[in-house]
Amino acid sequence: MAEQSLVAGGEEPEERAIEAALRPKNLDDFVGQHRVRKQLSLVLKASRMRGRSADHVLFSGPPGLGKTTLAMIVASEMNAPLRISSGPAIQHAGDLAAILSSLSEGEVLFLDEIHRMSRPAEEMLYMAMEDFRVDIVVGKGAGATAIPLELPPFTLVGATTRAGLLPGPLRDRFGFTGHLEFYTVEELELVLRRSAGLLDLKVNSAGFTEIAGRSRGTPRIANRLLRRVRDWALVHGIEQIDARSASGALDMYEVDKRGLDRLDRSVLEALITKFGGGPVGLSTLAIAVGEEPETVETVAEPYLVREGLLGRTPRGRIAMAPAWAHLGLAVPAGVFGQETLDLFAAEPGDEDSSSEWVSSTQ
Repeated sequence: MAEQSLVAGGEEPEERAIEAALRPKNLDDFVGQHRVRKQLSLVLKASRMRGRSADHVLFSGPPGLGKTTLAMIVASEMNAPLRISSGPAIQHAGDLAAILSSLSEGEVLFLDEIHRMSRPAEEMLYMAMEDFRVDIVVGKGAGATAIPLELPPFTLVGATTRAGLLPGPLRDRFGFTGHLEFYTVEELELVLRRSAGLLDLKVNSAGFTEIAGRSRGTPRIANRLLRRVRDWALVHGIEQIDARSASGALDMYEVDKRGLDRLDRSVLEALITKFGGGPVGLSTLAIAVGEEPETVETVAEPYLVREGLLGRTPRGRIAMAPAWAHLGLAVPAGVFGQETLDLFAAEPGDEDSSSEWVSSTQ
């Protein structure tokens, strides 16, 4: 079984409880995402002034940027109860009907990973969002009867990491859509300062900068690394965390200066040392690092591509010039950026396209 990744792995119940305690409770405490925060604040304020439920809201963006936190803030700002569910949990229209029929007026329903909801439930949601009613079908065949069920006004808050998988009719029914961006190091330092205050930790400015620089632009990861540095400092009897102690703690947890963990470096090392920098297929690369292809593709690849360390070509994955330099290796001739035009020639039957390659390396 693959070991848990500190920057991208799952969380224990205790970790989730601590993370929940660190969540901001209102928009004023929420750090970053200035554009989305300003727009959402206006939407919620206008709804309160009208004395009506807020429009349906959709948050999209990579994991760990605050979509769930913002959903909770919507309920808090509207002074309304919050119901939480997820797309994968709603596999039948009856599942959704049971949830919708039990909502109270003004309640906020949060559906995480809404793009993974089943198609029948999705089609039922169209009418519920627009007309606040659903049709319950009783019976089968010629004797089936549709019973209309009126719903109280409610606010649906959807969250998705893959907005492109949402059908147009569903996406168009949201009154406000906010896309969350990765955080800058400066913004992550503000997140860490707030969390350190809640955890009663003493960290100087250099310590905050060190942790923020290894957090991959993600507040969830920043808070997780802060807790691991806290543990390291406690064991070593350090009262105030500085850059040196933060660096020592994160080096022990195998999170390097650029935020890469064990899995990230394993992918780059295999790609370079075993396959000469590529191109190599995803399945072959996954076997070389002892992971499932889905793990490599969804956990390691997004950050490596965003950092310009790995590229996806029509013929497979390649190591970019910065990857060689990051591992302390000399960059050979022919690495992308020098003489790689032949990589754009797709082989027959390859599912990737040249346009996907260009978008993945920007």
